[in-house]
Order: sequence, then structure tokens, then C-alpha cells
Amino acid sequence: MNRIAEVTRKTAETNIRVAVNLDGTGQAKLATGIGFLDHMLDQIARHGLIDLDIQCEGDLHIDGHHTVEDIGITLGQAVAKAVGDKKGIRRYGHAYVPLDEALSRVVVDFSGRPSLHMDVKFTSGMIGELDTQLVYEFFQGFVNHAAVTLHIDNLKGFNAHHQCETIFKAFGRTLRAALELDPRAGGMIPSTKGSL
Repeated sequence: MNRIAEVTRKTAETNIRVAVNLDGTGQAKLATGIGFLDHMLDQIARHGLIDLDIQCEGDLHIDGHHTVEDIGITLGQAVAKAVGDKKGIRRYGHAYVPLDEALSRVVVDFSGRPSLHMDVKFTSGMIGELDTQLVYEFFQGFVNHAAVTLHIDNLKGFNAHHQCETIFKAFGRTLRAALELDPRAGGMIPSTKGSL
């Protein structure tokens, strides 16, 4: 089963192409125009063992909002397309990831019900060229279009770079756990409803 997908999204604000391989080796080809966002997306690929190719031309002369949000949307669409009917996946995933003083917990359910609960108090408004308010917008876009329930909690941390990096690393590991094919599931959809 090839769990790969490519999605393009073109608006007056952004032009984005996202390609994913959910059964990859963590390779990433990233060009978003926001260096720190590229670094965070690389964490998703590396720790999720998801191959990611994300190319974006956005209206960064205004700010990063449209770019970050629209990448979240397009990545969510690509993951939803690649995972398909969700037969045989584990469905749930969670991870705790530390980085020095920072510690974050991320939990996901590929439920078909979009819901984001995020408790992160960033200690800085900017990390490089990334406005930390846009981290929420990225995940909201992903959640709405991947149709997942996602809980993100930064439990400790005073360095904003570390806070953010633990979130994205944990998110990658959480995706890996949830999307892994369970050999005991026999290709069944992991729900008593029979669909997700």
C-alpha cells in the first residue's frame, strides 16, 4: 500500500505544493521562506519518519500569517489524502519530548473530528522570523483539514526555541505512532462505528 499524496493550493496570498510519504525515512525538502518554520517542518519529517516536500511562495512582505496557516492547511489535506480510509492504522498516538529545560506533550486521534486544544505560553513573540502566535494557526489549519483531534501542551520551558522544537518533535513522533500500520488489526478500521 502506497501512502503517498501530493496537494497544491494556490490563492492570492500563497502558492503551495506539499508532497508526503507516510512510510518514508524522514527526508525533507523544504522552502517556505521562513527559516525557523523549515526547521520545525524538518522535525516533523525526521521524527515522524514521513518524507516531506513542501514548497511555498507566500506574501511574506506582509507577514508570515498566510504562509504558515496555509502550509498547515495543505499539509493536513496531504496527510488525509495519503492515509485514505485509515484501515489498519493504530489511530491514536502520543509523545513526550524534552529539550533541555523544555518539555512538551502531544496527543492525536485520527478520529475524523477536527478539534485542537493547545496550551502553550511562549516566552517570546518571535523565534527567528516566525511569529509564535502562528504556531497555533499552523496546527489549526492542519487539524481542520486532516480531520484529527490534537492536544498540545508545553509542560515546561523558558526558552521559546526549545518550547517550539519540543512541540514539533513530539508532533512528528505522535503522527508516526498513530499512522503506523498495526499487524494485529488485520486491515480493519480502528473504530466500533466501522468508519472514521
